[in-house]
Amino acid sequence: MDKRNAEQIIQETVELKRDRIKAIAHTIYKHPETGFKEFETAKLAARHLGELGLEVTCLPDIPGVVAVWDTGKEGPVIAILGELDAVINISHPDAHPVTGAVHACGHHAQIAAMVGSAMVLCQPQIKEMICGKIIFIAVPAEEFIEVDYRNELRQKGIIKYFGGKAEFLHRGLLDEVELCMMIHISPHHTHKVYFPQGTNGFLTKNIKYIGKAAHAGASPEQGINALYAANIGLMAANCLRETFEEKDCIRFHPIITKGGDVVNVIPQEVHIEAQLRGKDIKKVVEINKKIDRAFIGGAIAMGAEIEIEDLPGYMPLRPDKQFSNVCKKVLKGLMSEEEYTDEAHGTYSLDMGDLSTLMPTLHPFVQGAEGGMHSTEYKIVNEENAYILSTQILAFTALELLWQDGLTAKKVISHYKPLFGTKQEYFDFVDKLFSKKVFTIPDSLK
Repeated sequence: MDKRNAEQIIQETVELKRDRIKAIAHTIYKHPETGFKEFETAKLAARHLGELGLEVTCLPDIPGVVAVWDTGKEGPVIAILGELDAVINISHPDAHPVTGAVHACGHHAQIAAMVGSAMVLCQPQIKEMICGKIIFIAVPAEEFIEVDYRNELRQKGIIKYFGGKAEFLHRGLLDEVELCMMIHISPHHTHKVYFPQGTNGFLTKNIKYIGKAAHAGASPEQGINALYAANIGLMAANCLRETFEEKDCIRFHPIITKGGDVVNVIPQEVHIEAQLRGKDIKKVVEINKKIDRAFIGGAIAMGAEIEIEDLPGYMPLRPDKQFSNVCKKVLKGLMSEEEYTDEAHGTYSLDMGDLSTLMPTLHPFVQGAEGGMHSTEYKIVNEENAYILSTQILAFTALELLWQDGLTAKKVISHYKPLFGTKQEYFDFVDKLFSKKVFTIPDSLK
């Protein structure tokens, strides 16, 4: 059977499964769950993948599904990923009434497309024509939120890393994989599909100011106001912005997660959560020293103590041009060349960036939504693109990679230059980003 026949089988199967793929997306959208809590979404993905006769593994302690389709022939191992989690936006009209979770990120479409591609590829006719393995993976916790909850999981030894893909690497669930791909849904873009030329990486910071409580009306002079210390620290950090060079794409965005307890008591403890992003993770680490200095300055000014905890976020995405070119070849059969393009560096972050330091990755965006990402206005407005086109791109790209003894996949793998030579080198680097500093006012300044 020639390649045109294989492509026809894929296209016909997509048409047959169209309504089912959309139904999966609709169901997930109606039941949003946040990172490391997506057990019901994982069960849904596992059930659909299991119905295809795949070897399905569900993780026992965190959400996650790994389903293997082995052609029985020697060849490359590729992974098709989808992300399980939602974001929190309590003002979104479809937000969960209790948790505030909502798929204002399009991850429900990712799972639908991942499962849809499995429905299309995992059939006897296709198995005869390709080689190697395809591993379909539903990954938790891409959105780096609810850090306190994830810290609890880490302290209990349930997880080591705060992002799903890094955690899967740690557990060895990607040891076989030689290259991986997934789709993201984009709002407001002039092209149907675009390929980011890179994204920012980031560090997460938990900052705790510790002052002294006192009656805010009767004896404020006896207190040390942790909220004022935090305000000074935030202002000092904000004043550093003009020292950041544009080429580094630095972004710093903090929020106060605890500002005190009651209004008539001088705030004794104030918590800040922040992310520091940049194009180069080493530059982020360098600028992080300035940020720490600014927050410590706030503590010194008010005579408060400060604890600063740094947590590794995600590595910058390093898209693989060879892999992107394979996908672009596929797109020529699905749309005109004017409908897809390369996109400039993005200042958002993805945990696909971590995988891109070790293997070739593909992470195109498909136009299918409107409203800003994570915003109250975000919604899917083109289901054909979001659910069906995404499925087609994944399925046809997998076919292209594994056709003719996997020559295309082998070429992509052979041309790839990893940032880290081994998985252990990656972990050694990331583990150094965990840190905790405590600054106490010296007696000479009290």
